[in-house]
Amino acid sequence: MREDFLHYVWQHQYFDKLDLRTTDGEEIQVLRPGHRNADAGPDFLNARLRIGEVEWNGAVEIHLRASDWARHNHQTDLKYDQVILHVVGSADADVRRTNGSLIPALPLQARLAPELLARYTALVEVPAAAPLPCAPLLDLVPEITKTMMTERALLERVERKADTIMELHQALGQDWEATAYHALMAAFGFQKNSEPLARLAKALPLAVLRRHRHDQRQLEALLFGQAGFLVENEETNGDDYIRDLRQEHEFLRHKYSLGEAALRVHEWNYLRLRPANFPPVRLGQLAGLLHARPALFDALLTAQSVAALTDFFQAPAPAYWRTHFRPGRPGKVPALGKSSIDLLVTNVVVPLRVAYARYVDKPEVVESSVALLGQLPAEHNQFTDVYEALGFTHRSAADSQGLLALHKTYCVPRRCLHCAIGGRLVQQPRIAR
Repeated sequence: MREDFLHYVWQHQYFDKLDLRTTDGEEIQVLRPGHRNADAGPDFLNARLRIGEVEWNGAVEIHLRASDWARHNHQTDLKYDQVILHVVGSADADVRRTNGSLIPALPLQARLAPELLARYTALVEVPAAAPLPCAPLLDLVPEITKTMMTERALLERVERKADTIMELHQALGQDWEATAYHALMAAFGFQKNSEPLARLAKALPLAVLRRHRHDQRQLEALLFGQAGFLVENEETNGDDYIRDLRQEHEFLRHKYSLGEAALRVHEWNYLRLRPANFPPVRLGQLAGLLHARPALFDALLTAQSVAALTDFFQAPAPAYWRTHFRPGRPGKVPALGKSSIDLLVTNVVVPLRVAYARYVDKPEVVESSVALLGQLPAEHNQFTDVYEALGFTHRSAADSQGLLALHKTYCVPRRCLHCAIGGRLVQQPRIAR
């Protein structure tokens, strides 16, 4: 038995409450078990209990063994002074607050129904070869339960991405246009180069870029110069276009004191990338987008469909970067592809809109933003393929994002008891679909 099982048992009160007493013999009535604490401190907050003749409001801490209290050093942590009941598997030690007062203990091991523990064990002790912890038991889970859990995981994933956007928004002085700029810059790295592109956004402030958006040549000079791509080498020798951009960047770099913030060529990643994904190609596409779309945030916020967003992102790159994979290296470069645009909608547009909707308290905008994912095709990868093979619905990017969240947040860390599917199997294992 793991501690999360005791958390689950206490949260749902799945134990024998007949003649419930502390280890000291005082009667216990659970008036409110409290709510799970996602932050540091006791496991359940705002619990309401009657112990003996006294009604208490406070926290509940849970351990497999009472002695874990000392092993976790709770006896010296003031946050745990609010604990009014120590719920344990076995009470092998007394525990006290920092002032030395004794905390009542409730041992649950003998109060657990054997069949509940057996169902839990069957779930968490599935062979490692199983694609999911619940894979052998999924036939016992109604379709509606799987669908609802996938949708819940999707919303949690979108909310986490929106949280990141809100942190960025706060760091940028609550400037939504700057937030859109920084988020798009990082997203155009498509994982491999997200980190250097995020640093490039810091090395080239939007306030500087705005002054030169109307001049594509100056815009390219700023972007490629700050990215470190305009250095003189064997490939760029004799390339008049790169030399011209280098001279322009040198002037602008001094004008705005940008020198120390610039990146270096070696900081960009090319390993196992197709030429169409090379950093200069993505930067060229960004240059075209920033030149053609002067108001990023407003356009991303007000677009009514994926088709409108696709049109937004299909701004043509400058002519040179449609014919060069790298400075001085010619080659036909494809435009930004539909699959890349779909990823930008998923990873930037939807979280950005959800973050803004929360900021202005417009829940209906959250709903319409998440609905955009239903207009995008399903993403297929090694993770989503596993769920699809097990019968999970997988028709759109909304399903894909939900399945990826389910995999990362619940299945991999084996948080089965936090998942509606696992909870169903532990509670009612014999209900057929």
